[in-house]
Amino acid sequence: MSKNRRQYDRAFKVEAVRLVTEEGRSVAAVAREVGIGANLLHRWKQQFTADHKNSFVGTGNLSFEQAELRRLQRENADLREERDILKKAISVFSDRKK
Repeated sequence: MSKNRRQYDRAFKVEAVRLVTEEGRSVAAVAREVGIGANLLHRWKQQFTADHKNSFVGTGNLSFEQAELRRLQRENADLREERDILKKAISVFSDRKK
């Protein structure tokens, strides 16, 4: 028996956090009102407070830093592969001359 996890979009999370931070309402009251656990809302509030631009990026959506890191890692792997191919080509051509 698998339990389906509910997923909330970024707008829902931001609005729930806004109710707590800007309107001064308690985490427990807002959590009851929107139908989520207080611990979950508290975690969302911490994430949003720490980095509001990159919070709640979702599954598969990376922050700018994470996306840049992946791009650089891919580029590094491609360059290493090209270097290894060139090394092998040099060794093949240098053996033919002998």
